Amino acid sequence: MRRDQRVPSWSLVFPQQALVLQNTKRKFPMLTLYTHPMSPCAQKVRFVLAEKGLAFESRHIDLPAKENLEPWYLKLNPTGVVPTLVHGDQVIIESSLICEYLEEAFPDTARLRPDAAHLRARMRLWMKHVDNKLHPSCGALQWPLAMRPGLLRMERADALALLDQVVEGPRRERQKRLFEKGLEAPDVHGAVRVYCETIEKMEAALAGQDWVLSDQFSLADIVIAPYFQTLLQYGWAGLYERGHPRVADWVSRICGRDGWRAAVAKDFSPEKLDELRIQGRDAWPAIERHAA
Repeated sequence: MRRDQRVPSWSLVFPQQALVLQNTKRKFPMLTLYTHPMSPCAQKVRFVLAEKGLAFESRHIDLPAKENLEPWYLKLNPTGVVPTLVHGDQVIIESSLICEYLEEAFPDTARLRPDAAHLRARMRLWMKHVDNKLHPSCGALQWPLAMRPGLLRMERADALALLDQVVEGPRRERQKRLFEKGLEAPDVHGAVRVYCETIEKMEAALAGQDWVLSDQFSLADIVIAPYFQTLLQYGWAGLYERGHPRVADWVSRICGRDGWRAAVAKDFSPEKLDELRIQGRDAWPAIERHAA
């Protein structure tokens, strides 16, 4: 095999898509995604890429080590978050915008937006809800478990100095509260309530249809799905399993999709899941108390 015919590393993740890219690489520039396995925002972009059968190069950003705040990355993404998509010489940031960008840039792949204008409007309402409410809530639940322990092992002054580098003011102040109070921070109570309200809203939306918009799987489902991965990985499915059969069925069908398995589930080994569920088990009494 010649050097230029070697199988790229991403083809091990998306073997069926490797041939597609080999045949079309002169038409489309390579996609590069700066990502982290546990970032819900990165997960939803990877889910779109998988559903559309788009090959990409993955660049891991070490979030616990705050690589996202290093100068080289801030030049790429001034908000200092993942994901960031690079498509040729174009840099696209903000995960929901990246999802719609991929839909528009690759119209001949699987279609993830409904045709009807009113359904597109409803799709964007779900996306807005995720960006404005569900994502910050997920951060408040994950951060004390995923990020706080490492910072607590540092000198306090060093940890606070690192948090001071967080670019966005509201996110910076929320992380400081979570650093100080962990799962007892007021942000956690509000986050659990947002989850409960979202689950109720989804249960109603799923009445008489397969997916949150209609019988068509769409970006609305994709942008919501990673926030249930958080509940699954920590063993907190009790938030939706009791009294919400439609949501429980929706989660099961999401997990059964090939795109989900390739984009998200593969990053969680049995050993990693065991570790996360131990953390989640210890935190569950606080989560359950906030939900009451």
